[in-house]
Amino acid sequence: MPEIPLGPAAGFGVTLGAMFRPPNTEFYPEQKKPTKPRFHGRHQLNRHPDGLEKCIGCELCAWACPADAIYVEGADNTEEERYSPGERYGRVYQINYLRCILCGLCVEACPTRALTMTNEYELADDSRADLIYTKEQLLVGLTEGMVAPPHAMYPGTDDDDYYRGRVTGAAPGTTTQPRGSGAPANIADGHADPDLTEGVAEATTEHHEGRMV
Repeated sequence: MPEIPLGPAAGFGVTLGAMFRPPNTEFYPEQKKPTKPRFHGRHQLNRHPDGLEKCIGCELCAWACPADAIYVEGADNTEEERYSPGERYGRVYQINYLRCILCGLCVEACPTRALTMTNEYELADDSRADLIYTKEQLLVGLTEGMVAPPHAMYPGTDDDDYYRGRVTGAAPGTTTQPRGSGAPANIADGHADPDLTEGVAEATTEHHEGRMV
């Protein structure tokens, strides 16, 4: 007696069973489902406890990105204008969320834990230009005990003390110095430097020429 194939019957059984189940509908955006603690969402650039930036402009995140979504332009710190411990800081930092696949490889490549990922996932927009996030949008705000750079490192410390977590706040009496030409606007004042904004646009166009859509 020939064997009757059960494959089609099993498939129809799954379909019939699903027809009588209540629909699993999520009423987004009215009801937003909470994400897991380690969810890969929008990036953020972090600060040290005294307000100096953790990013050192090494560009390792840009090299690690498989989608070519990150553009970094480093610059040298000076004693008059210091934005991070050590020699360099990220003068320009951009993430193109038209390209980003939220894989997190950039976070793994960062040697100073300057770049991490948040739980924010609502990145849709009706403007392609608005989906290229700049440093001012990615840099976290100042909290209690922080002073907006540029300012000197905590007296008697070096960059190794910062990376080992030995600096827990700004030095007493630390004040914010005026920004020099080409220095990035800090997130506290809410205003971007027009000269820097123009330079960022030119640098990004040159970096992604022929590929940016």
